[in-house]
Order: sequence, then structure tokens, then C-alpha cells
Amino acid sequence: QVQLVESGGGLVQAGGSLRLSCAASGRTFSSYAMGWFRQAPGKEREFVAAINWSGGSTYYADSVKGRFTISRDNAKNTAYLQMNSLKPEDTAVYYCAAGRYSGASYDHRMYAYWGQGTQVTVSS
Repeated sequence: QVQLVESGGGLVQAGGSLRLSCAASGRTFSSYAMGWFRQAPGKEREFVAAINWSGGSTYYADSVKGRFTISRDNAKNTAYLQMNSLKPEDTAVYYCAAGRYSGASYDHRMYAYWGQGTQVTVSS
């Protein structure tokens, strides 16, 4: 079992930055990949970024590449999503997820545990 708690969401103006955190407990943190997904009102949940168990491999959705950075600190059992140059279309509830395996994936089916989500709102 893995428990995930996100924090760091909020309201920011376009062009601003936010850093989301995801604190994990339960299973050994360094044994699984982590991912970030988001869901905007009326839309399906979509992949944002993923990182493998060591942090040595990362993947990004094209829509956030170059603006968002995923990272993890295995000593602190925490994953992060640094979001820069935010746009109104980034507005969504952001979820972190713990992978079933150690390798990163964009596929939501590869994630077994999910946080409760944190709201990010970007005003124009």
C-alpha cells in the first residue's frame, strides 16, 4: 500500500510558477516510479510527467515540455512538479500517482495508487 498527499496548488497569474509536492508513505519510495496527471473540468485525466525510481529517466507531455520539471527526493519520500511559465490552459486538478513498477510511464494503467489531487488555477 502507498499513501500519497499532494500540496502546493493554488491560484497564480499566467506566466507565474508553482511547485507541487507529493509526499508518499507505505511501500519503499525508491522502488517505484512516480507520475503526475491532471484533469480539467469536462475533460479526461491526462498525463503530465513521469519519473523512474532513481530519477534518472523522465517523460513529459508535449504540452508541458520545457516548462515543467518532475523530480524526486528518495531520502524525503517526496516527488515534485515544478511548473513555470504557466498558462490558463494548465488549470486543472493535479494528481500524483505511484507506479506499479520502477520504470516511468505515461500510461495511467501503470499506476496503482493516487493522491487526492490539488487544484491549480492560472488566471489570464
